[in-house]
Amino acid sequence: MSLFRTLLGGMIAVGLLASPALADRPRDQDRAFQATRDGKSMPLPMIERRVMPFMGGAEYLGPELRGDSYRLKFMRDGRVIWVDVDAATGRIIGKSGH
Repeated sequence: MSLFRTLLGGMIAVGLLASPALADRPRDQDRAFQATRDGKSMPLPMIERRVMPFMGGAEYLGPELRGDSYRLKFMRDGRVIWVDVDAATGRIIGKSGH
């Protein structure tokens, strides 16, 4: 029984030490927050307010961070519309599915 406890304790210790190495990559929202804090990106709500007037009432479904740009997802008449926006300037750089 003592050997079992020693082995179990060792496995738990190794698992705890190894877990940071197996950590997930940063989430989009974490990367976006860091980019905004570093001055590399406009705040997402500001970008959303810039894009919404150009979308003619399409339903906004949410953002996705893609490196130096955001991809905003909209839905109109059952079709998905993607709007790519430069994260630093808020300028629309592409639109697909319209």
